[in-house]
Amino acid sequence: MMAIGERIRFLRNLRGMTQKYLGRLIGLPEKSADVRMAQYETGARTPKADMTEMLARALDVSPDALNVPSIDNLIGVAHTFFALEDIFGLTIEKENGLPCLMPNVHKSDKAYEICVLFESWYNMSAKYRTGEISKEEYDQWRYHYPMSDTFAARRKRDRILAERAAQKAASQNTSDPNE
Repeated sequence: MMAIGERIRFLRNLRGMTQKYLGRLIGLPEKSADVRMAQYETGARTPKADMTEMLARALDVSPDALNVPSIDNLIGVAHTFFALEDIFGLTIEKENGLPCLMPNVHKSDKAYEICVLFESWYNMSAKYRTGEISKEEYDQWRYHYPMSDTFAARRKRDRILAERAAQKAASQNTSDPNE
């Protein structure tokens, strides 16, 4: 999950703001505005609650969008999903009339990692549902992931990531012969 500094940087960049501009917008002195924002973004300093409120207003978001989400309440769960969309390219889709989360490999390179995780999770869940493994074995897998992930799944993930990197490199090296 993104720490508050990473969320500040992500949202600041999304809004097209510089560190100095954001710092000035929340009332920091011009000489130190960019330095203070850099400290927040790198995690060298953590903004207090009142500063988080000011940053949220300046970035036009809820303070919950900046704070590390807690899954102890529905708002925290919602902001966890939103952060997963930002970081891992998850999108919300409808499948059989029900909303579901889907990795969008065109939105984020990390979406492939989520695909591998989801595939492993789905396979283990299916084994549990069909009685192939016990609840204890399923919980053991979940609570020890990724150490409990199979060697094959890790190799598949590595292969997918390597293929994705090769495709990206090939597309960057391809030039238009008409240029």
